[in-house]
Amino acid sequence: MKFMRIGEVGAERPVVQADDGTWRDISRHVPDIGPETLATLGRSLEGAALGMLPVVDVAGARIGAPIARPRNVWCIGLNYSDHAAESGMPVPKEPILFTKPGSAVSGPNDPIPLPAGSTRLDWEAELGVVIGTPGLNIAEDRAMDHVFGYVAANDVSERDWQLERGGQWSKGKGYPGFCPCGPVLVTRDEVADPQALSMELSVNGTPMQQGSTATMIFGVAHIVSYLSRFVLLEPGDLILTGTPPGVGMGKTPPRYLAEGDRVSLTVEGLGRQENVVRAV
Repeated sequence: MKFMRIGEVGAERPVVQADDGTWRDISRHVPDIGPETLATLGRSLEGAALGMLPVVDVAGARIGAPIARPRNVWCIGLNYSDHAAESGMPVPKEPILFTKPGSAVSGPNDPIPLPAGSTRLDWEAELGVVIGTPGLNIAEDRAMDHVFGYVAANDVSERDWQLERGGQWSKGKGYPGFCPCGPVLVTRDEVADPQALSMELSVNGTPMQQGSTATMIFGVAHIVSYLSRFVLLEPGDLILTGTPPGVGMGKTPPRYLAEGDRVSLTVEGLGRQENVVRAV
């Protein structure tokens, strides 16, 4: 199934795509799609005649993040060997973990903020994994049972804050709007192999990133299992799985985002994002 959330910030309605391709309002069955509802979303829609629910015209409507504010956004750094090389960092022996706050998550077409004082605003196209079933110490061969679905995401990063201001990477990752997400949340059963998805990102029409999840160092099942050794994974948690090469920091010379730049991001089967950079 494919889900979206449609409406202005704070007033999004959950919708699902029916068999005829139309989007249907499911708010009479579930108030929203997020941490409080994901674990029981399937049961909430059991027996619902989706084709009889109200049609929602999504053309021209604002699309919200497909999951309401996650409690946790777990991020895996340097998970593509060629991205590690362009960053001048060694290939990690274990997954590198950092976090973003839930407040960083925004809609797939919302503006990307250029904060005051930002000089090195960068992009990172990523596959996002959404947890549906809680788990701790999850065995790798059972890890996919805990995955609800997948989203496209952009791990927007302020490199000066991340690398030059001391402390952990989260400092350059957590500004509000630094995680455009969506447009759709696609359930696990509709993605045959999460390790075979192409992704691309362009800036003002110029290709910057072209890669595939096939070249991840650590795959989705391993990441889910690994994280669960250290933290409780909860429904609605979003895991960003790393980015392929082509980030602005790795260009010669480096290329960072500026006011008015248009960023387009696509992950195979998960839709397309279009964001304009806006100074705040």
